[in-house]
Amino acid sequence: MYSDQEMENQMGVLLRAGVILSCALMLAGGILYLLQHGGERESYAVFRGEPASLASARGVLRDVLTGSARGIIQLSVLTMIATPVMRVAFAVYGFARQRNWMFTGISLTVLALLAFGLFKS
Repeated sequence: MYSDQEMENQMGVLLRAGVILSCALMLAGGILYLLQHGGERESYAVFRGEPASLASARGVLRDVLTGSARGIIQLSVLTMIATPVMRVAFAVYGFARQRNWMFTGISLTVLALLAFGLFKS
């Protein structure tokens, strides 16, 4: 049987790994951004938002593959957002493995609400 303590330990590892990965990506993206744009003077007279490519996960991945610092920073944000979602998905797996159907159903409901909130246009 899959114990509660094993499940808590694995969830802790999952959460730590997600936060560490996100922080490492943020640091790498920040350093790269400063190397690429650190010497530029900023003009505050005109507002320039983020590029449209950073508005979707596909665009972020495309920017990361081209070495864009902004893409890497945005990927770190997406990783940080995905970390608790992955924790809930793992809870579904863990509770199903324990055959605790009530908590499996509750976790599935939470996961569905998170997915709805993330993918709602």
